[in-house]
Amino acid sequence: MSTDARTTGTAEARLFIGGEWVEPEGGYYDVINPATEEVVAPAPEASPAQVAAAVDAARDAFDGWSRTAPEERAAVLDRAARVIRREFAGYAELAQAESGATTGTARALQVGVSAARFERYARGALEPVETAVPPQINAAGPMGGGGVFGAVAVRRPVGVVTCITSYNNPWANPAGKVAPALAMGNTVVVKPAPQDPLSVYRMAEALAEAGAPPGVVNVVSGARPEVGEAAVAAEGVDMVSFTGSTAVGRRIAEQCGRGMKRQLMELGGKGAALVFDDADLASAVSGIGTTFSFYSGQICTAPTRVLAQRGIYERLVAGLARYAQQLTVGDPRDPATVVGPVISAAHRDRIEAYTALAVKEGARLVTGGERPGPERGFYVAPTLFADCTNAMRAVREEVFGPVVTVVPFDDEEEGIALANDSDYGLLDYVWSGDVARAFRVAGRLRVGGVGVNTVGRNMEAPFGGFKRSGVGRDVGSYALHAYSELQAIVWPG
Repeated sequence: MSTDARTTGTAEARLFIGGEWVEPEGGYYDVINPATEEVVAPAPEASPAQVAAAVDAARDAFDGWSRTAPEERAAVLDRAARVIRREFAGYAELAQAESGATTGTARALQVGVSAARFERYARGALEPVETAVPPQINAAGPMGGGGVFGAVAVRRPVGVVTCITSYNNPWANPAGKVAPALAMGNTVVVKPAPQDPLSVYRMAEALAEAGAPPGVVNVVSGARPEVGEAAVAAEGVDMVSFTGSTAVGRRIAEQCGRGMKRQLMELGGKGAALVFDDADLASAVSGIGTTFSFYSGQICTAPTRVLAQRGIYERLVAGLARYAQQLTVGDPRDPATVVGPVISAAHRDRIEAYTALAVKEGARLVTGGERPGPERGFYVAPTLFADCTNAMRAVREEVFGPVVTVVPFDDEEEGIALANDSDYGLLDYVWSGDVARAFRVAGRLRVGGVGVNTVGRNMEAPFGGFKRSGVGRDVGSYALHAYSELQAIVWPG
């Protein structure tokens, strides 16, 4: 591959279609560093025709890739992981420049998790795809003679998958889609988030170097909505995997419905953190405090909606305020920085509008709410609101920033009712010294996952949401199931 075709932090990127680096017909747009407001690099703007060409390339490659031996697919994914680890420092530097992530986050949780996911699904490609079905004894009848009928359920690749990825993690999120999809024998067209697409082109380079055949992986970017719309609507697409807002997810789901396309939707969240009187407050404060620091609150799993039992309400609010006030906001390249910028000026304005609205609705601003230094960059101070109610928009709607609201409750029943009074249902949390109660409460929460006394994740557990937080489950072996169709084979014994 020639140097000028590579996606670097300083050179123009090109689209990746059918194994070739292609000049974009829509020209280029600037990717902006959210920490400095400087241009990272130009990103290519695909035309709808080029998106269609990428889908055609994926369709042409599907037959051959889907019939490769699992061991061959595993080897490609494993080699891709090795390339990512070899280029780790440069990839992390680019991811940081595009997304504004702190150095630790860019290294460990963006590029590091991406490599780990390719390694995980290299193993996943070797997992059995057949499940035996108990034999059935049928009497003779209109359908034929009687006998014992055996059956097996086999997972088959879906086909061409459009992967539309989120801006908060330009490495781990695409890897979480591309790696299991390829492991199952699908081919993909990746449409990265317009704010930070350059890292995804690096991922395509790694896969090409690892031996992924032409057309198996295609990447088309663009700041205009027509690019994503074309990647969803194309006739040759069999499935759409999307991570992003519920509003955009609805539009994609409508389009998928018209074409009967399979979907995997990871949408918004407004995670409730129920903190009971007997909770370990230090644990609760540090867990909830990740909303302020982790991706600067730009993560759908954040415990942004705190429900505090009255016996510990004031102590919890005071603890969260101290935690927030001790966090260093600033340049993500500085090792001392804990809270970096949010992704764009427009998103900063949106977060600030929610903070102003919360005050107008009657919430008590405990800390934050201001625009911190430095002068350049899209920074938001960690912000805490107390004395909130579940009726407030800042409590009900996804702010997607370092903003936490606290609502008091009296007893277990009220806490559960408040937690479930939400349009979202992705991930909730329960803090209690009574483990039996914590699990009892968890069982009544209408969400896809519950953290009991932790914000940690088990990366083999299914991930996805109830209600408007999404459709389907992925992570671990569940992702392999998500990117496959079940076929039944029946035979007479």
